[in-house]
Amino acid sequence: MARGLTAARVRQDVDVVARAGLDLDTFLAEASASVARAVPWVSACIATHDPVTHMLTSARKYGDLHNRNSHDVEFGVIEYGTVEPTAFTELARAEVPAAGVHLMTNGEVERSGRMSSFMKPRFGYADEARLAFRDGSEVWGAMAIFRGAEDAPFDAAEIDFLASLAAPFAHGVRTGMLAQLAEARPPAAVTGPAVVIVGADDQIVQMSLGAEQRIADLDAGANSGDPLSPIGALIGAARRYGRGETTVPPRCRLRTGSGMWLVLHAGPLTTRDGRQGEVVITIEEARPPEIVAIVVAAYGLSPRERDVVQLVLQGVDTKEIAGTLHLSTYTVQDHLKSVFDKANVRSRRELISKVYFDQYVPRMGAELSPTGWFVA
Repeated sequence: MARGLTAARVRQDVDVVARAGLDLDTFLAEASASVARAVPWVSACIATHDPVTHMLTSARKYGDLHNRNSHDVEFGVIEYGTVEPTAFTELARAEVPAAGVHLMTNGEVERSGRMSSFMKPRFGYADEARLAFRDGSEVWGAMAIFRGAEDAPFDAAEIDFLASLAAPFAHGVRTGMLAQLAEARPPAAVTGPAVVIVGADDQIVQMSLGAEQRIADLDAGANSGDPLSPIGALIGAARRYGRGETTVPPRCRLRTGSGMWLVLHAGPLTTRDGRQGEVVITIEEARPPEIVAIVVAAYGLSPRERDVVQLVLQGVDTKEIAGTLHLSTYTVQDHLKSVFDKANVRSRRELISKVYFDQYVPRMGAELSPTGWFVA
């Protein structure tokens, strides 16, 4: 039970490691182990999300879930293809960013489709608690922890404690995401977007040349689940979109284990013979405009600081920034100083390099390939 001195120490530990500048794998492993001291669990699954679209971008497993990859796509299809109060997409905007299934269902956990059709029959779990890593309106990931039939269900005090960790976890994830620069190597030999077509049975039925390499690049590294986990989430979300339950086609931006950024899009397919349920997914390397916003957000900038950075990235000088934003030049300079501190840089040039070029500079050469990228 998350009470007293243990809870306070764990909260402090998570806050400390969140601010230590650790890489993502190290932070998540240390923070999840700390949580277990206050809120014991037998298994844990931690996801990272695109902070804007809330789509799954990677998954890591701990406890007796570790190295169990066989059902990851099925999980993604269920999680993002259906809606219930404890779904990640719901916790992303709920008043409280944490919830327990046993508590939410008054002990009738079978009322949760996810628990009754997946968690209990596949793994034998009797209860699940979840936390969205939320800092303001942006959600950088989520944690799901589990207990078996012989364990007591998660209680209200434990859920309240988990909710108190939302901001530290968000900080640790967004910091860890930026800790790794892209490797100095050429991109995979893929001419244009890779395309994957998934059938109504959730199996890949067709893919373009280079798609296998792109899928392999989705491997998040240590403790990661199936590289296809983000694909499963997109499949479920695309079908919801096809049924008219959402209005925006699903997409996500994610960073691969090598440090490269990719953009994934999904959409439902219809055929002339009336077949339904097929989904097309495209995977392509992210262009700078697609990652600038997410990288800037990861530095934890205020709205006004983001406005300043956007103009800096366009090459606008301090006087012009002041005029555009109706600020004094002194205020702009104060904002820039704060931005430099948060991004751990000392100048505009370093800021532009860190925000804009960390993916591309290591691979710049003299000759362009057909994809528009420099040839090594």
